Amino acid sequence: MFSRKGGGAESAAWRRPRVVLWAAAGAVGLGFLIALEIAARGYGVRGPITDQAREVVFAPKSGTVLYASMALMLVVLTWRQRLIAIGAAVGIDLVFWLVRWTVGAEMMYGNGALLVTLGCAVIALTRRTGRERILLLQGVGLALLLVTGRKTGYTWLLITSKTRPTVLDQYVATADQALGNPSWVAGRIVEATGAAGFRVLEFVYIQLAVMAVLVALYQLRNVAVERRFPRHHLVRTFLAIGLLGPGIYMVFPVVGPIFAYGADGGQWALAELWPTTPPPVAVPQPMPFDEFTPRNCMPSLHTAWATAIFIHSRKAPRALRWAGTFWLIATLGATLGFGYHYGADIVAGVVFTLTIDIALRTLDHGWDRKGIRLVAHGAAVFVALLLSYRFLSLEMAGHPWVSGPLVVLSMVSVIYGYVRITKRWERRSATVSVPQPRREPQPELV
Repeated sequence: MFSRKGGGAESAAWRRPRVVLWAAAGAVGLGFLIALEIAARGYGVRGPITDQAREVVFAPKSGTVLYASMALMLVVLTWRQRLIAIGAAVGIDLVFWLVRWTVGAEMMYGNGALLVTLGCAVIALTRRTGRERILLLQGVGLALLLVTGRKTGYTWLLITSKTRPTVLDQYVATADQALGNPSWVAGRIVEATGAAGFRVLEFVYIQLAVMAVLVALYQLRNVAVERRFPRHHLVRTFLAIGLLGPGIYMVFPVVGPIFAYGADGGQWALAELWPTTPPPVAVPQPMPFDEFTPRNCMPSLHTAWATAIFIHSRKAPRALRWAGTFWLIATLGATLGFGYHYGADIVAGVVFTLTIDIALRTLDHGWDRKGIRLVAHGAAVFVALLLSYRFLSLEMAGHPWVSGPLVVLSMVSVIYGYVRITKRWERRSATVSVPQPRREPQPELV
């Protein structure tokens, strides 16, 4: 039984505006997932909810992502609890592995990590109260958001291919003339590096989420001691990028040079030009494309996520800073060199990320006026880039020595504003004396 005093305090906590805001966001997120589930079912495939529920028992698509998400949850636990959770996850996976091996089913790990994460949610609801319950639920929510975000992305890509029969690659390729056709240049460089270069870039491209988790774990390393999350961390920006980016895919559908101008496009490609011959300058127009290639180029979310990793690793130890820099450079090389993106996508992706990150930071700084102005500037630059690619691409190609530098300078203006205001906030925070949080006894998992 809870005392009247404890129950009143907990009710008061739930009435706080921030808690109400998170509850509203959760309700909207759930509604969004249900809508995606219904949409996916309409196309005859499983949606994100069903797909995730199956992975409790059936072989997951990516065990690495499930263990990485569990690692995010572990930041709220003590070291003893972490060892128990990891041991339980590995033990469960061994049992699943033996059963699958016996019956000849598909082999994959990760069920244990998901079940342990769900088990911690049950423990939070049944064995925790007050602040400890909220903290553990925050850790579980962080883990499940990472997993659900990946499933949601798959459904979004399906929707873009089914609902956008035409693509705007000709416009972006024409605008890319002003930047020197970087995808064609990078494609030839990757071909020259041979299999070794390809494998390195492929690994970086595929394991982007793992690198993000490593940076996030460093940022969240003190959560178990301080019993609270930091005001801003990489996971927030990472998830916001994944939530907002697919909406731009619907507005500006692009498949990428390797599909629109390369062999991977098959009969839908204009010609097999990538990466040897840049496309000729001509009047661009929307072009029809197949119903299964994702329209996921504008903006480049891989570039956006790699940029987020880079900026959030700047306060980390030297090894992590170097890793963040390498991941950004290698991701840029992969996105361009594999023919997945145009240079225009990369510029838009950088502006997109910095605008989102500064918006989240501005929220944490009480809607700082200069932060709001920078958010407005970043959003205006992003919209201006998209409009230029769509309606001024021919003019951009005709005047590359003017339009190319203007595109780059617009991105640099957002970078400069971001660096300036974040340094200002850091100096302000350094002058404020923050008392050390009182360490409280931490209940153990039962």
